[in-house]
Amino acid sequence: MAERHYEDLTREELIRLLEARDRRDATRFGLVWEANEIERDKALNSDFVALDLVPELCVGKTPWQNLVIEGDNFDALRALRLAYSGRVRLIYIDPPYNTGQNDFVYNDRFVDKNDLWRHSKWIEFMHQRLVLARDLLTPDGAIFVSIDDNEVHTLGLLMKRIFGETNFVANIIWQKRTSPDARIDLGPAHDYIVVFAQQKDVLSLKKLTHTAKQLKSYKNPDNDPRGPWVSSDYSAQGHRPNQMYTITTPTGVRHKPPAGMCWKNVEEVFLKLVADKRIWFGKDGNGVPRRKTFLSESEGISSWTWWPHGEVGHNQEAKKEIMEILGGSVPDEIFSTPKPVRLIERILQIGSGPEDLILDFFAGSGTTAHAVLKQNAADGGHRRFILVSNTEATEAEPDKNLCRDVCARRVRKAIEGYGETPGLGGDFAYLRARRLARGRLTKLSHEQVWTLLQLIHGETLAPFEEKRWQWAGDAERALLYLPSFRPADAAMLRKKAGESAAVILYSWQSELVRQHLSAEHVQFEHLPEALSRRFGLKG
Repeated sequence: MAERHYEDLTREELIRLLEARDRRDATRFGLVWEANEIERDKALNSDFVALDLVPELCVGKTPWQNLVIEGDNFDALRALRLAYSGRVRLIYIDPPYNTGQNDFVYNDRFVDKNDLWRHSKWIEFMHQRLVLARDLLTPDGAIFVSIDDNEVHTLGLLMKRIFGETNFVANIIWQKRTSPDARIDLGPAHDYIVVFAQQKDVLSLKKLTHTAKQLKSYKNPDNDPRGPWVSSDYSAQGHRPNQMYTITTPTGVRHKPPAGMCWKNVEEVFLKLVADKRIWFGKDGNGVPRRKTFLSESEGISSWTWWPHGEVGHNQEAKKEIMEILGGSVPDEIFSTPKPVRLIERILQIGSGPEDLILDFFAGSGTTAHAVLKQNAADGGHRRFILVSNTEATEAEPDKNLCRDVCARRVRKAIEGYGETPGLGGDFAYLRARRLARGRLTKLSHEQVWTLLQLIHGETLAPFEEKRWQWAGDAERALLYLPSFRPADAAMLRKKAGESAAVILYSWQSELVRQHLSAEHVQFEHLPEALSRRFGLKG
């Protein structure tokens, strides 16, 4: 090791060296990256984030249930945290893979393989966004993250740090190709989907519905009144003394557990299963016992971590889907890691229920929304989606807008139909994230305020209307926003507030309003402090 000449260092250089040593000495096993050495992510800021509704880009009738948000996802996630903290059941993202092949932009520049801080920049970029995403999940929610070999190990350590090691659920292997790449001696056939829970002890993943092929395996050779069934091996690995008994078949044939095995249950349980006709000894009654499972009692099939392309699709299928919907006007970057709709549908099937909220803040071509619409059509669900996508505009292409021209366009076609494919129905509101300096919240427009208030307190979004107040709700609970207040409005306002058992009222003149509308069932919130507080601004 080369000798260090500390006497030649400045005071600032010595402090920096000691701080780096302290960090190294304090390090435990896990992920370490040079967050203090790399240039700061320019997307990071302490501004308030408002959401502007763009009516001409919205789809479907109001009130809208789904959202497409244009803007940097760091900004959008902070606005969503204001409104949706603890409300998102499932997050799926397909972030940049940091391959060094112009797929990851940091501070408006592509990160290539020669960048000495390549991995640290990617980790810092992901860390800032995953911390925000964590706060959006419900206690029983989960996040699924697609990734490839370049950062899969890094991602695993990063997510353990953010979500906790005990909340790791699985690392799914998705077969993305149908055949080997002849150009590579040992070509990659798969990508990964890393899964973490918000709280693993309360996470409950759903079972998959039976496929047509699986249903064919259910038979009823003994005419059991409970209907078709399948049988499974009744032996289990290991040697448990109380499960090593001899079983005698109805015809008198005696069976002991196979070598190195035992029976699945103790004899008392086995005899109860026999009495309930849940044990099958074969058509002749001589066979080794097998356990019957009835289709009528089955909750479905448990998934596992190997997802072959025959079940969930592959890259070429994804490219074909995008081309069929959008034609030849698809930017090359959309095809870098395309995901088929069937893959996201599988994630929705096991990770969400019919009334859940789904978020994708690396929305790309909008595959997640397409999958949500298809899954709702398949099972009659009412899942809602939030997509976040940036414009990806550059100095060379200032008018580029992937969110508007690819993501939102693809979702609109999925809703309305394309070619010979009928529309799936649905809607979305198109929003743009807008930064507002923390000291200028009084400049929030009434439209921006009403948008945020609806997202905070409801599940749908309607446009601002030019009238004395904005109202949303029912006889049980309602939201009331007063852009301005005149004492002359008090009588009509009291009457309106009386239409609901519980009213939360937002006003820029809350104390004045309170003097004219004192009622136990009305909760008063003052603007802009109420929004500032929820956003997390201090001082």
